[in-house]
Amino acid sequence: MFWRACYCLATWAALPFVFAYFAWRSRREPGYRHHWRERLGAGEAVPGSPIWIHAASVGEVVLIAPLVNALRERYRGVALLITTMTPTGRAQAQHRFGDDVYYRYIPLDTLDATRRFFRRVNPRIGVITETELWPNLVAAADQSQVPLALVNASLSARSERRYRHAALAASMRFMLARFAVIAASTERHARRFASLGADPEAVHVTGNLKYDMPETQAITKDGATLRSDWQATARPVWVAASTHAGEERRLVEAYDSVLKTHGNTLLVIAPRHPQRFDAVARELSGSGYRVARRSLGEPVTPATDIVLADTLGEVPVFYAAADVVFVGGSLLPGVGGHNMIEAAALGRPLCVGPYIEEWQDVVDTLVAVDGAAICANPRELARRVAAWLDQPAMLEQAGQSAAEVAATHRGAVARSLALIEDLMGVES
Repeated sequence: MFWRACYCLATWAALPFVFAYFAWRSRREPGYRHHWRERLGAGEAVPGSPIWIHAASVGEVVLIAPLVNALRERYRGVALLITTMTPTGRAQAQHRFGDDVYYRYIPLDTLDATRRFFRRVNPRIGVITETELWPNLVAAADQSQVPLALVNASLSARSERRYRHAALAASMRFMLARFAVIAASTERHARRFASLGADPEAVHVTGNLKYDMPETQAITKDGATLRSDWQATARPVWVAASTHAGEERRLVEAYDSVLKTHGNTLLVIAPRHPQRFDAVARELSGSGYRVARRSLGEPVTPATDIVLADTLGEVPVFYAAADVVFVGGSLLPGVGGHNMIEAAALGRPLCVGPYIEEWQDVVDTLVAVDGAAICANPRELARRVAAWLDQPAMLEQAGQSAAEVAATHRGAVARSLALIEDLMGVES
């Protein structure tokens, strides 16, 4: 295929630039300096024939955790290998799953690196999260007779239109046709995958894994402890998580307005990307508010206005400590929103901005029961937060409604696990 020949040449030519990028990123994230051999498919062999699970970064690792735990329980004698793309994803996986799971970086998508990866790892099955699709990786799995499952598969309307472009349509058909299972998060996403070339018999609607959070009782307890540590049991707490550049400024603008009616509100801001922590700290320090950085262990007192939650893996606990939540990546175009199901499952009413293309179905369901609100700008955001804080009964009902929506949509882990078990049976 002509397109594959061009793609292989392009990926090989891009290698020096990719490693130069890793070196540049390592100035802020030292993890990019390590394990470069794994990026080329090398590294230590994994004993036996492991179940291989790929989760690109932190969000995907958190998403896939219940499924990983279910596989560990179901296949106790089988090794598990988790691959990630980013150092933060790898660190999150190691934090969650410990030393009895193997960790590697996914190989860069060159012909040699992907083939070397499968020779070294020899997985019995591959489970890929969401839409992390790479032509040479999929081709190498096919050549190695490794059945592939795409779980929590989702495809936005914008991505579907892009993949229909002549330059991408052939590669998308090539990849999707080689998946034995595509576990789509909704019927709408299932239709999109089938229309782009997936075998209709391989496409199943399993629901969104994000609804299958672990039991929330322990997280809720940790949230109450954190709130007590912050001396905030008697003051409103507003948590804004997964924020992107430009959103912090808008949040501070909304916070200015909220304080006019709720003067002791504590704002907690958790930026999405660790490389932005220092920049956000500088921005907040110029806001005139008293800021405590969590990563530095700075104390939160009744005089503290804003907590910069610049740590990894704690967002669910921050949600559990909140009265009201804002989920970022939604106030400005280009991102499409982030996971708001965690907050809903913990019974927290939430606000999002208008740019929620990747999460429209979830948001519509939550808005329909008054568990969430779409706010077009800082003014609307401040008005909604203040309204909820004004009326505790309405705030509690909104949280309960959000939690009920999350509860009724659980079950994606069990359905995905059943499909994987079928593949394991076929493979064995």
